Amino acid sequence: MLAAAQRLRRSTDFAAAVRGGRRAGRATLVVHLSVPTISDEPAPAGSPDSPARAGFVVSKAVGNAVVRNRVRRRLRHLVRPRLGELPPGALLVVRALPASAEASSAALDADLAAALAAARGPRRGRGR
Repeated sequence: MLAAAQRLRRSTDFAAAVRGGRRAGRATLVVHLSVPTISDEPAPAGSPDSPARAGFVVSKAVGNAVVRNRVRRRLRHLVRPRLGELPPGALLVVRALPASAEASSAALDADLAAALAAARGPRRGRGR
C-alpha cells in the first residue's frame, strides 16, 4: 500500500499528469510523468515541497475485477520504491494495458523501468 501522501486521488491530479506530463509506453503499460518546474506560476503538477505521488488506471479491458485488482497491486508494489527516485512534487500515472494481466512481475518491472527512464530522459524528435 502506498502512503496517503503518495497517492493520487483527485481526477484533477490525474488530468494534470496526463495532459501536462510526458508519456512513455511499453508493451504492458503506459507511464505519464509530470514534473513541476520552477517558474513564476505555480506548477499544475503540485508544489515542489510535496512528495512524488502516483496513481493507477486499470480499465475493464485488462480483465474482470479480480484481475484488475491483482494488476493494480503488482504495479503498486513495483512503483513504491521508485517514488523516492522521482523529484519532489512529481505526479506519476501508470496506465495498465491488457497485456499486463498475463505479464510476469519481471516483465512488468522491466517495462516500468524502461518507461520511467524514457519519460525522464531528454525529448527526441519524431523520425518522420
